[in-house]
Amino acid sequence: MNLPRLSPLCVALLFVFSAASAQEPTLSVVNVTAKGYSSADLETPISTITLDANEIARRGAANVGEVLLGEPGIAISNDSAQGQNPVIRGLGKESTVLLVNGMRFNSAQPAGAVASFMTLGLAERVEVIKGGSSVLYGTGALGGAINVLMPQAQFTPDIGLMAGASYDSVSQGLRGTAVMNASQGDHALMLGASLARIDDYDSPKGKIERTGYDSDAFIGQYRLRLDAQQQLRVSAQLHKDEDVWYPGSTRLHPSSLIGNATVHSPKQERRLYELGYNRNGAGETPLNVDLRVYRQEMERQIYSYANKLGRDIVINQVTFRTDGMDAKADWLIHPQHLLSFGANAWQMDGNPDRYMAGGPAFTTFTPNNPFQDAQIRALGAYLQDDMQFGKLNLLAGLRYDSVKGEAASMGNGARTTGLDKKESAVSGNLGAIYEVTPLLRPYASMARAFRAPGMRERYESGPKRDGYFYAGSPDVEAEKADQFEIGLKGANAGVNYQISAFHNKINHYITGQILTGAMASAACGAANAGSCKKTVNLGSVTLKGLEAKVAWQVAAGHWLNAGYSRIRGDNNDLNEPLFQMPADEILLGWLGTVMPGVKADFTLRLVDDQNRVATQFSRGTENRTDGFVTADVGATWQFSKNQSLRLAIKNLADKTYHEHLTEGISGTEIKAPGRNLQLAWRGTF
Repeated sequence: MNLPRLSPLCVALLFVFSAASAQEPTLSVVNVTAKGYSSADLETPISTITLDANEIARRGAANVGEVLLGEPGIAISNDSAQGQNPVIRGLGKESTVLLVNGMRFNSAQPAGAVASFMTLGLAERVEVIKGGSSVLYGTGALGGAINVLMPQAQFTPDIGLMAGASYDSVSQGLRGTAVMNASQGDHALMLGASLARIDDYDSPKGKIERTGYDSDAFIGQYRLRLDAQQQLRVSAQLHKDEDVWYPGSTRLHPSSLIGNATVHSPKQERRLYELGYNRNGAGETPLNVDLRVYRQEMERQIYSYANKLGRDIVINQVTFRTDGMDAKADWLIHPQHLLSFGANAWQMDGNPDRYMAGGPAFTTFTPNNPFQDAQIRALGAYLQDDMQFGKLNLLAGLRYDSVKGEAASMGNGARTTGLDKKESAVSGNLGAIYEVTPLLRPYASMARAFRAPGMRERYESGPKRDGYFYAGSPDVEAEKADQFEIGLKGANAGVNYQISAFHNKINHYITGQILTGAMASAACGAANAGSCKKTVNLGSVTLKGLEAKVAWQVAAGHWLNAGYSRIRGDNNDLNEPLFQMPADEILLGWLGTVMPGVKADFTLRLVDDQNRVATQFSRGTENRTDGFVTADVGATWQFSKNQSLRLAIKNLADKTYHEHLTEGISGTEIKAPGRNLQLAWRGTF
């Protein structure tokens, strides 16, 4: 399937014409993640995405990856129904900083999605920054940052309740959510819960086994108002999943007795505790301050199940614990200068206990720990100036980071020296956006970002879900990325849009490289030389792309939407396409009022063939993927002031397909869900 190629010049001319006929401007979407505080998107020289609670509910998504799917510049890498990792501009979970209420998720994730450790049912907003964002978020923000904002305790009178429930036919899935807020005087309390019971889902080719799971999530926050400007807060979150399988990890085992093996997690849990203080400034030069300390624990059971034997042959219990501190402030030091500055420090500890069953009968388990007593410590400080000169807005920032990794041992105790490494980096950004008219705001930005290697990249030596034995490398260097972006933004009562083109060069790109022969034996041992990968740095890679999104009110209460995404990645060392790049796609949609209280919508997603695959680097393991078209339709009935019902059908034509970035042996990737009837209710009391 060949999709039409949008000309950047034609798109620009279209919006220039629209700007000439524009009349009444409308308020811009507000985003708190792009600058570190609430700011209008139209005054931000950065490409962003903001989804509010209504849009999240309309999309009927089960997780963060799914709700962002189809947004320009966003793809997903998935190995199960539950494990769907967002990919921003071709960069995956290792190069994206994931936040919940501004607090960083840290986990050396071997299977599944880091983003699956939070429930989307409780989210009030999802905000995305596309492109290098290390100035505010430090190591790892090469692709960007995703911030999931949960409810906060509010000082509103009496007791309020928000609730919701949904059912989907494709997995016989049931979900329920409730959030309560109570306030009296200077005290406010918020409590929330979200439960999900999901069975194996159906694809057009039949049931996809082992895609069901159970999920429970609980959140709470207490706020104490000290005075009109100051508050204290205590927050807690608990998320627990059970019986999670990763069908995309299924690989043939070297032993014929085992056949193939599949990774699964009988139980995984995230716990978060936060103590915070905030002060809102007053006067002509207000100074706003926010301080927090937090602890976050990611606990997982990660097993490998031998399908022929009918039992586990690898059992792994690990907790990744992060202790962190954030201190930030923004100060309107001058009517034209809003300064923001802050410091972040965190320490992640990991100590996996892994036991592997050995041949010939695979009944005796012996320790095989990939690493022991590993630790990564990061410390960073930043300064940013948001400058306003009439219709010109400038944003400039600078940051310094120091990241140190260390471990007691790796390779089941085989190596105990040379495991410590400390790196430092300076990140920066400079951007400008100018209002020609409310509907024509050109912008340009430059950003330097970096990513220190993760814990598993440094120290993991053992089999992974892609069927390879990985050799970690404590000596691997940090990635450095330089991105340049130009674009246009604009909005009025009838049109809003965003278009951008970017070029991103990453030096010392970290990846797993297939080794053979003597190099494989030296890195992975003779027993694993036939399927060996080592964590290495490539010299450089280049990513460039074009993104566009527009919403046009064609008649009162009726909007047409369109989106376009095109990304090209190049491995400059091998002069071939970069491994696992998303396919081009177009999104078309309509949203309109069809009768009083009823809004209907239709979405068409057209994804191109992906023929640009890595052949030399992947040694033939990445193959082309066919294009596909899916259609979704739905209607929402606001049957009372505070309650609504939604009926939707996803994958209306029951199309058989899979995303290009779906994990699995080529030709056997798990298929996407088939036609799915969804029914959802939401209400506030």
